[in-house]
Parts: sequence; structure tokens; C-alpha cells
Amino acid sequence: MTALRHRSATAIALVAAGILIAGGQNAHAEPPSHDPAPHQQWSFDGPLGNFDLASVQRGYTVYAEICSTCHGMQHVHFGDLAGTGLTAAQAQAIAASHKIPDGIGSDGKPALRAATADDAFPTPPVAQGLIPGAVIPPDQSRLAEVYPGGPDRIYALLTGYGPPPPGVTPPPGLFYNRFAQARAIAMPPPLSDDAVEYPDGTKATTEQEARDVTTFLAWVAQPHLAERHRTGVRVMIYLVFLGVLLFVLKRRLWSNVY
Repeated sequence: MTALRHRSATAIALVAAGILIAGGQNAHAEPPSHDPAPHQQWSFDGPLGNFDLASVQRGYTVYAEICSTCHGMQHVHFGDLAGTGLTAAQAQAIAASHKIPDGIGSDGKPALRAATADDAFPTPPVAQGLIPGAVIPPDQSRLAEVYPGGPDRIYALLTGYGPPPPGVTPPPGLFYNRFAQARAIAMPPPLSDDAVEYPDGTKATTEQEARDVTTFLAWVAQPHLAERHRTGVRVMIYLVFLGVLLFVLKRRLWSNVY
């Protein structure tokens, strides 16, 4: 009976090992679900990085004219735009150009009012789930922080549309994008050459629009990044100075011991 149990246990172990090996071989044989995003050079990279505010402002233009049709930013307020280099008056003027819900009017219908600097960016109907059958796009308030691959992947995704290779057909309603999960995405190509007109006269190519709006999304996710970097540099300088001071003090205190 003991020998039978031993043989049974051995057989089970061998079957389990075979399953693990086969699973490992299958996993190794499967191609990745999307192409890796190439690393881009960003001004905000590294411990001394900071945001190119001109690019951030252009990125807001792309968001406002293209992305905001579908994507919301419920954690960003119009007053926050002052951090992009705009004046408080300019941020207020942008806010006033938007209408937001303001309860129910005297006629019993939903009322609207001009937004103020304290109001959050309005969320479009599709992002609120009010369009039947439509895919709900993600909120972009923290997208650059939570999206796998971060800014590099966002930029790659925005510029990665194209015809599928021979023999590949995206599922109905989806678009081929080699950087998207499973290389298919519900979002149509959002950017194109001259899709916006930049106030500073920069040529609005697809790549420029993608770079600017990605920079804007990175700024939205970490608006105080440059300030944190400056604080970190000050702390490091202080610690180095303190270390040198302690070293000199130690040498002086113990100089008569030897």
C-alpha cells in the first residue's frame, strides 16, 4: 500500500512537472502582446529634470481641442493652469469659455454657468458613460503615472497607428496599433498633421502634437515635480556641507589624541 502511494505521488509530481514545463514553453513561444515603447528624451527626466512649459502649454491646446472630446480630467482645475506659465487672468479666461452644470433652472431643466478657476475640467458625456455602447475612455488626470510604460508608452501609442501587417486583421471596431495591448485599440487615431494651430507658431506635426500632449499629461500628473527636484538638490547640498563640517570638527576634536 505504501509503495502504491509512493508510485501515485511520483506520477502526480511528474504530471505536474510536465504541465509546468509545457506551460513555460508555451509562454516562451507566445509573442509579446505589444511592441516595447522606445525611450524618448524628456526634459522632465532625471533628478534635475523640469518641465518645458512652452511644450506644456502647447500640450494643453492639443488636449483642449482634441482629447477633451472624449477624455476627462476630474482632478484638474482651471486654476491649475497658472502653473503652466499662464497668468491667473489667462487661466480665468480659459475657465470662462467653458460651461458646466449648475443645478436645475427655474424652468425645470439643467442649468449651465461659466466655469471659474476653482472648477474642475468638465467631463465629456462619453467619459461619464452616457453614450450607450461606447467604450468609456480613461480619465487623464494621472494617466502618465498609472499607464504602464508612462510617457514613453503614451507617445508611442499616439504615433503607433498604421496599417496592420499582412495576415493581421484587428477585431471589428478596433484599430491596429503596435503599441496597444494586443495591438488593437478602440480609440481612432486622434492626431494628424495640422490638427491644431499652436499660438506660438510651432509646426503642428503628428509627432509634435504627441510630444506636447504627453508632456502636458506628465505635468498634470506631477505638477510639483520641478519644485521637488529643487528641494532634493538643496537637501543634498545641505547634507554634503554638514558631512564636511562634521568631518572637520572630528579632526579638530581628536587631533590631540595621537
